[in-house]
Amino acid sequence: MTLLPKALLLVSALALAACNNPDRFGAGGAGGAGGAGGIDQSSLGGVNDPRSPAYFSQTVGDKVLFAVDQSTLSPEARTVLSGQAQWLGNNTQYSAIIEGHADEQGTREYNLALGARRASSVQEYLISQGVAANRLRTVSYGKERPLEVCSTEDCYAKNRRAVTVLSQGAGS
Repeated sequence: MTLLPKALLLVSALALAACNNPDRFGAGGAGGAGGAGGIDQSSLGGVNDPRSPAYFSQTVGDKVLFAVDQSTLSPEARTVLSGQAQWLGNNTQYSAIIEGHADEQGTREYNLALGARRASSVQEYLISQGVAANRLRTVSYGKERPLEVCSTEDCYAKNRRAVTVLSQGAGS
């Protein structure tokens, strides 16, 4: 074998070996000991702890759904968001990022704009319920982060959403 194939084989072997180390970024993966949204996993608390992000997600509800091509809040969405506002009012150490999402139908640009309108609707409602504006940010992912990849209405409906993601530390 010549030198070039040997070098390529060695580089490939080293690259594959690097991919096999699940702890290469420290405990918990790429975020170190922390989890998603900058919250340390040990601080999530249990679903039965009313002050915990786990309780917020699973009991209060961290997402609201929208009708096709709509950013208007439904009565069900307002109920969930009222619970979110109350929880955020009682847990001022958290801020939130509101993610706007759309289904896979339509253009990327249209769905980014629609996701932004959905996130803004949620943000405006939470502010109207007494959550400080400096604790809330919005981002739109449009159709780029579907919960499910599909081609049925039931599936599309799950992707038309806004998600409230908690992060520790009040906004500045």
